[in-house]
Amino acid sequence: MSTKIAIQGIPGSFHHQVALECFGDASSIKCYDVFEQVAKSVAEGSCDFGIMAIENSIAGAILPNYDLIDRHKLYIDGEHYLPISHNLMALPGTTLEDLTEVQSHPMALLQCHNFFEKYPTIKLTSEKDTASVAKKIRQNGLSAIGAIASKTAADIYGLDILAEDIQSFKENYTRFILLKSGKSTGVLPPSKASLKITIKNEKGGLAKLLTTLAEHDLDLSKIQSIPLMERPWDYAFFIDVLISDWMQYKNSLHQLETTGATVKILGEYINQKP
Repeated sequence: MSTKIAIQGIPGSFHHQVALECFGDASSIKCYDVFEQVAKSVAEGSCDFGIMAIENSIAGAILPNYDLIDRHKLYIDGEHYLPISHNLMALPGTTLEDLTEVQSHPMALLQCHNFFEKYPTIKLTSEKDTASVAKKIRQNGLSAIGAIASKTAADIYGLDILAEDIQSFKENYTRFILLKSGKSTGVLPPSKASLKITIKNEKGGLAKLLTTLAEHDLDLSKIQSIPLMERPWDYAFFIDVLISDWMQYKNSLHQLETTGATVKILGEYINQKP
């Protein structure tokens, strides 16, 4: 029985590419319109894994996805870094000068801003997904509209690439996380952990939190604050730490809890950062 993978987007999207790289062609990939549906399908058990973009090296964190992980009680089972190559594509025979509009996901448009400064007459329009625009152009024969998407999308939907790698910064990575409904029992010791830590709203609270992590030799690789809706002006911190000593890591969590912090482990897994 094949592993069922939930993604946001359609074949040719970056989520689809990550699903193939992590689970192979034998997996059964289920496509959803929004991340909420991805999270729900994993939480309810209709899919074994979900793949979700969580941050980009240029555009930063995708904040709503932190809430989805927490609210649906999902567990981060691993991560995958994908080098992002944005390509401008259109129907065969179309030239760049023929384009009056380019459509793509708003993140893709943002990451290609420098390229389109040279073409001020081209209108940039946000859509829900990169590959869905490529599909729409092919199905509807839209000769004056281009898409920004992956080379895989161009192959799938039969479009010509007018310009390759048009992202403003070539070192452009998106970090994707692999989500499950429960914790795995892996053989290898985890080298990275994702945590949600809620602290008391008091002077020096964040400084004490960071000091505790540093004293236990934990390398803080990311910190993101999210306001607590049920407690106005209080914040939770979503934190990624690199683990070099397992006991030091566990002791740090214990110390945080004894000082009044609430610690929720969102995932313990192998660090894959290139």
